[in-house]
Amino acid sequence: MSQKKGVALGEKLNLANLAGYQEGAVVSRAVIDKPVGTVTAFAFDVGEGLSEHTAPYDALVQVLDGEAEVNIEGTVQTVTAGEIIIMPANRPHSMRAAKRFKMLLIMIRA
Repeated sequence: MSQKKGVALGEKLNLANLAGYQEGAVVSRAVIDKPVGTVTAFAFDVGEGLSEHTAPYDALVQVLDGEAEVNIEGTVQTVTAGEIIIMPANRPHSMRAAKRFKMLLIMIRA
């Protein structure tokens, strides 16, 4: 099978194993990176996160392992393995690892 950015196209993958935990870090790995959208796997060590920002498109977060605190315009929600949350376009949001966590971020640019 062909490969692009380290992900085997046409091969089955274990989502939780796409990005590994590293102490004191956020690790990301592109799964799909196209002009129409992206799919990126992330692993966050406890206490790590993404600072407040906005994006021009809705972004779906699927938590694969652990627990995250997601803040959307000042409202914090805890999202755990097996749950999803959609971060709306053009609204400030951030996230922090309450426990180590892994997520899949899906953004469609349309």
